[in-house]
Amino acid sequence: MVIDKHGYDELIMYLTQNLSLFEKSGKVNPGAPTVMSLIEDDIAEQIINFCQQHEELTVDDRSLIMREVDGIVYDLQEVLSGVLNQPVTVEQHEFIDEFAGLVKNLFDAAVS
Repeated sequence: MVIDKHGYDELIMYLTQNLSLFEKSGKVNPGAPTVMSLIEDDIAEQIINFCQQHEELTVDDRSLIMREVDGIVYDLQEVLSGVLNQPVTVEQHEFIDEFAGLVKNLFDAAVS
């Protein structure tokens, strides 16, 4: 649906272009979640919003979407493995929020 499309390749390229955000330390707000927790929460929130906006999706469609989301999270885990358990910085938080929104946009485009 999206993982094998050009848009996903561009999204991964966008991630690699911004890896420097994860290579340096920055301001961490008190009680900040870990990088991995934020990735999971943000992407889950975006996919829930996506499914609510596209009520016409079948159970099979939703299953395919969940498998692809698992693949996306796995790719993020591979790329960011060295920082997954660190508290997220303010800059990383902003990037992850944006990245999760872009993931949703890929699915929106795929069902349009």
